[in-house]
Amino acid sequence: MLDNPLHKRLLLGALLVLALLFPVVAANDYVIYVMALAYIMAIAAVGLNLILGYTGQLNLAHAGFMAVGAYTVGILTVDYGVPYWVAFALAGFVAAALGFLAGVVSLRLKTHYFVIFTLCVGFIMYLVIEKWDWLTHGTVGLIGIPAPTPIPTPFGAIRFDTPVQQYYLVLAFLVLALWVMHRIVRSLLGRAFVAIRNSEDLAEALGIDLMRTKVLAFVLSTFYAGLAGALYAGFVRFLGPAMALESQTFDMVTFILVGGIGTLFGPVLGAVALTWITQSLQFLQDYRMIVFGPLLILLVMYFPQGILGAVNERRAKRAAQAAQAKRAAQSRQQSGRGAQANA
Repeated sequence: MLDNPLHKRLLLGALLVLALLFPVVAANDYVIYVMALAYIMAIAAVGLNLILGYTGQLNLAHAGFMAVGAYTVGILTVDYGVPYWVAFALAGFVAAALGFLAGVVSLRLKTHYFVIFTLCVGFIMYLVIEKWDWLTHGTVGLIGIPAPTPIPTPFGAIRFDTPVQQYYLVLAFLVLALWVMHRIVRSLLGRAFVAIRNSEDLAEALGIDLMRTKVLAFVLSTFYAGLAGALYAGFVRFLGPAMALESQTFDMVTFILVGGIGTLFGPVLGAVALTWITQSLQFLQDYRMIVFGPLLILLVMYFPQGILGAVNERRAKRAAQAAQAKRAAQSRQQSGRGAQANA
């Protein structure tokens, strides 16, 4: 069914309608707040999936770049009075610029050396945020970050004062982020990313500039992280150094692994599903990981490619079986015609 492009569009349209109607059926503002946070984390995870799932490089400093985007908005709006949308526009580019510097150095390394280096980069970013008091406010954190300012239109200003209005803002950016990522991974550049993931030697033999392409993937990934951080700052309106910890990156990696690594919608599925599973286990308090941990292990054991990865694998097997059956039928028809001709 999903092999038909029309069916895919209908399914995506139905999911978008459900997302648009979610605030209408939500029990209270807290439920809307949690879903919007899941969307923000999904945007960050979509960016991480570009460097991890499509290019094959695990960046453990991803949460640090998300924190850079968030603190860019927080510092500019709280300490310098910069309008929110100006700070928002700068946040992604500041994170991408730092991503370029980190990528040029770190991507000269390979395999686990690259992973360890990015882990160190992430820890350095956390220490800078925690210790640089006059800039980041240190452990006290940034308080009183303004909500997104109204956007004037010919039909009146679009405001973002309530959780419902902010939910739709985050949803709009999630849809935009997915559309842009779809365009990237379907382009020649996206094919170059996948070629590097599959075999760097073969990609280089095909004429792909490994360093430039990997750095570009790293920069695009960190831009997504900065964008997610900017949304987070305007939505939560308080920032602390903990958001740069590597544990936040591991959460995003988990979203990708559960939803489907190297798939467009896998990070979104993983972020939404795991956010609500965690929320449903809150009544267990400190013991919730006793339940959540085995569930995650079972999921990884039986769906090593993630949920959407398993769906894609099943579709590929069915397509291969159908093609094989078609070839067998054509072979039988040709054999029958040959027998009739000989008779």
